[in-house]
Amino acid sequence: MSSDTRPGTRASLEKPLDTLPEHGNLFVLSAPSGAGKTSLIKALVESDPSLCVSISHTTRARRPGERDGEHYHFVNAAAFDAMCGAGEFLEWAEVFGHRYGTSRGAVAAGLRRGDVILEIDWQGAKQVRAAWPRVVDIFVLPPRRAVLVERLRKRGQDPAEVIDLRAAQAAADMSHCAEFAQVVVNDDFEQAVRSLRRIVAATRAGERLPRQDHRTLVAALLGDSC
Repeated sequence: MSSDTRPGTRASLEKPLDTLPEHGNLFVLSAPSGAGKTSLIKALVESDPSLCVSISHTTRARRPGERDGEHYHFVNAAAFDAMCGAGEFLEWAEVFGHRYGTSRGAVAAGLRRGDVILEIDWQGAKQVRAAWPRVVDIFVLPPRRAVLVERLRKRGQDPAEVIDLRAAQAAADMSHCAEFAQVVVNDDFEQAVRSLRRIVAATRAGERLPRQDHRTLVAALLGDSC
């Protein structure tokens, strides 16, 4: 999925993930809205052509500047229902009346070519993690809540009430970062990209980097009212 991280109902996986190829690495990046994970993923993929991002399907309307097949696969409700019924999604969610899903076939095809990144929320990550132990899951944190809110405002995509909702939801999202194998703090953008590159390189080498302890930062983020 994408940076649309809002409260919603996530469906169970339709099928186990043991149909995915044994080669290729599957990475999951999750974060609250405004943490900057979409920009980080873009920079990471641009520097490594063997990485690809799985593009989600959604029933929501296209926003100005969005292109079908690049930002999302935009489909109507009937087409989405048909894909669900056929078990074509690894995971899907209904969020504020719109549905979002990750295509099983697209992920499998990507893994045959190289490594795949899923940009999904913590709930989707939890399901994929339970069904596919080889997944490498990464949570992106902002350095401060005020930075997150400012990033949401600068995007200019949402009215003030939606920004407030996203900021409020961020705390609930960040409370799940301890469930992830790796945590990256997006304070200095280039440093955060380098951290992601190290995780990818270690995974390809069959290694797992030690998890950095960000408990103090998380406590501050969850306790910050701004």
